[in-house]
Amino acid sequence: MNPASLSYSVETGVTVDEFRAVLNGSGLGKRRPVDDSVRLAAMLANANLVLTARMDGELVGIARAMTDFSFSCYLSDLAVIDAVKGQGIGAALVEAMRQHLGPTVNLILSAVPQAVPFYQRIGMAPLPDCFWYRRER
Repeated sequence: MNPASLSYSVETGVTVDEFRAVLNGSGLGKRRPVDDSVRLAAMLANANLVLTARMDGELVGIARAMTDFSFSCYLSDLAVIDAVKGQGIGAALVEAMRQHLGPTVNLILSAVPQAVPFYQRIGMAPLPDCFWYRRER
């Protein structure tokens, strides 16, 4: 794929099949309900901010979030397919999200252990006082 054909945008029409392919192609599919199309569709429909990275029209990266566009944003999924990792696509999606949200919005996420070095490298600070109830399934 030609890096010159890379485009980033806010999208509302990402399909379940595209979403599943990126999750599986990135390794994040091991932690997401990729075999449950209804749940994936709900994940897309109920996110109110989805940014994409496409090469020649093919979805190669996605950042899916829920936000109030005023104070906080939870980045639920950041996935880039393995074939294009290392080209700055994940960092560019995070930066595009920050630019879209503006300087008054906190960007918060929960990282898989393997991704911690990436988030540290792009300048995100860990939150030692973050809490959660883990989902049951």
